[in-house]
Amino acid sequence: MAPPSKLAVATSSVARLVKEEKSYHKELSQQEASIKKLEQGGGDENAEFQLKQERQGLEETKKVLPEVRQRIKDALAKLEEELVTAGGEADTAEVTKAKEVVAEAKTSIREAA
Repeated sequence: MAPPSKLAVATSSVARLVKEEKSYHKELSQQEASIKKLEQGGGDENAEFQLKQERQGLEETKKVLPEVRQRIKDALAKLEEELVTAGGEADTAEVTKAKEVVAEAKTSIREAA
């Protein structure tokens, strides 16, 4: 079996990073909901500790997001470069997939701004 092309590797890298960022956003919203629930619930003797842990997790997730966005930008630049250098050599399905991933990554970057 032939090894994947540079274009395919760059495409999958960007797609994975965009998926990772979405996962962090989902985690962020879950943590915020959990914090809200703990703040309203009160009563439990362990609630203060849980609240502290959730807040710490929330801050860590917020710190990771800018790093992931930068990695997406870097990988996106590499993918766009591969699209240009691949030119007519690449498989049309590979090029189509790469262009779709580029559009998805650019949308993700715009939404984050």
